[in-house]
Amino acid sequence: MPKKRRLLWQLYPSYLLITLISLLAVTWYASKSLRHFFLEQTASDLQARAHLVEKQILKHLDPLDEKDVDLLCKKIGARASTRITIILPSGKVIGDSQEDPARMDNHADRPEFIRALTGPSGTSTRYSRTLKKNMMYVGIPIKKNIHTLAVVRTSIPVNAIDVALKNIQIKIAVAGLIIALFAAVLSLIVSRRITHPIEEIKKGAESFARGDFECRLPVSNSEEIGGLSEAMKKMALQLHERINTIIRQRNEIEAVLSSMVEGVIAVDMEERVISINHAAAHMFGCDPSEAQGRSIQEVVRNTVLQQFVTNALSSQEPVEKDIVLSSDGERFLNGHGTLLSDAQGKQIGALIVLNDVTRLQKLEKIRRDFVANVSHEIKTPITAIKGFVETLRDGAVKNLEDAERFLAIIEKHVDRLEAIIEDLLTLSRIEREAEREEVILAEGRVKDVLQTAIQVCEVSAVAKKIGIELSCPDDMVTKMDAPLLEQAFVNLFDNAIKYSDEGGVIRVAATQTDNEIIITVRDQGCGIEKEHLPRLFERFYRVDKASHGGHVAVESTPGTGSTFSIHLPRA
Repeated sequence: MPKKRRLLWQLYPSYLLITLISLLAVTWYASKSLRHFFLEQTASDLQARAHLVEKQILKHLDPLDEKDVDLLCKKIGARASTRITIILPSGKVIGDSQEDPARMDNHADRPEFIRALTGPSGTSTRYSRTLKKNMMYVGIPIKKNIHTLAVVRTSIPVNAIDVALKNIQIKIAVAGLIIALFAAVLSLIVSRRITHPIEEIKKGAESFARGDFECRLPVSNSEEIGGLSEAMKKMALQLHERINTIIRQRNEIEAVLSSMVEGVIAVDMEERVISINHAAAHMFGCDPSEAQGRSIQEVVRNTVLQQFVTNALSSQEPVEKDIVLSSDGERFLNGHGTLLSDAQGKQIGALIVLNDVTRLQKLEKIRRDFVANVSHEIKTPITAIKGFVETLRDGAVKNLEDAERFLAIIEKHVDRLEAIIEDLLTLSRIEREAEREEVILAEGRVKDVLQTAIQVCEVSAVAKKIGIELSCPDDMVTKMDAPLLEQAFVNLFDNAIKYSDEGGVIRVAATQTDNEIIITVRDQGCGIEKEHLPRLFERFYRVDKASHGGHVAVESTPGTGSTFSIHLPRA
């Protein structure tokens, strides 16, 4: 384990390093900026001088008089303390203020000359082989109309700039060193002011750990450290009280567990019972005192519970399981298991909570049978009858042909309601068979069921001016329970109409693959949020029964609509 360093020697070097890096960065940036500034100023000055020479040289270029050009360069260059060179477009030097043009090389490859020929000016800083110095060159073209007659180049040594910059850099470095020394001393003082009260608070915390709650902590002017000191004082005052509270709460928890109607069992990693309350002991007919320390297999003779305990110990998430006890009559238990961890977060076992839900199971079975047989079978004819009655009341009764047709449909659904009431006992049998996956299916045409479902929903669709488009082959058949399948389609159409805007279109399409038939219902409604999709097909809605051994799916985007699909096995 690496040796721990004091906070002072963690803060102080950091402050010092930040100061030094900042100073170095500022010095470097200032030097670069000054050099760039001086070079730009020098280039601008040279360009201005070149423009002054341009007009005087122009009159000796057309016609060309090389001797006069050279004399003029030497005359102007001596007065301006600037080297002036006149270069023809071919690169030949015809005038220079310091050298004989005849002995000078062709300048066609000079960068400032090349840039001046192709642009307004050219600048270059390089070593001059002629003068043996670092020079800055600026060239500008001399034009007549659109033709370049020559390039005038001005230049001066840049050594003076380097000397000036060096002096400035020395001054900046000296100032930076003084600032660094001052910052080092200031950083040490600041670091010490921060760490000293923390060290005193550490000593006080060690006293609290030994049980000495009367130790006084230092008072600091710093808001954060002062707040920490006050918090430590409050902790010292409350710690003893909390210890007593924990002991009292432990006794209360034991009392609560003893009086709970839910069974509670705590087991360790070896599946040995750590604690078991009276309710759990009563459920399994054992003595709580004798059960502690024994394995769960010895205490409870139930393989489902034993497997549940094993799963609770091996799972990182809470687990749930329904357990059936048959020792003294059938009893249903709902078990919840979660991990037990110590103060360091290490897993030490699992906690099992058992709820006796026998009575709820019986009531749920009664409710499920009733709701399944009534709500899903009676809804379809009632919806149709109500819709056609409202249509007749709104004026359709005056049209004898429509009235007769609607009355015939109403009569059909009244007959269906009568049949449903007479067959309630039969539906109860179907419900039990469906739970055992024994629903008897008969082969039928899918299009007939879809057309009947569309007819049931026609009134509500017309009221909202919503069209229902059907695309289904006439020869598409599958094994089905027609009323149940029709109810499923009616539910989908009704919801699509309800959540679609007026004037929309609902598209119903039936397609088939090698293994299944797929019926899709696509609306243009408000859509469904993603988090609500998993709850659409819960057991209560009986979709798993109505799918006839297939499955259902939904795709939805809020604001654009939903697409429901029912997948049925092919006949």
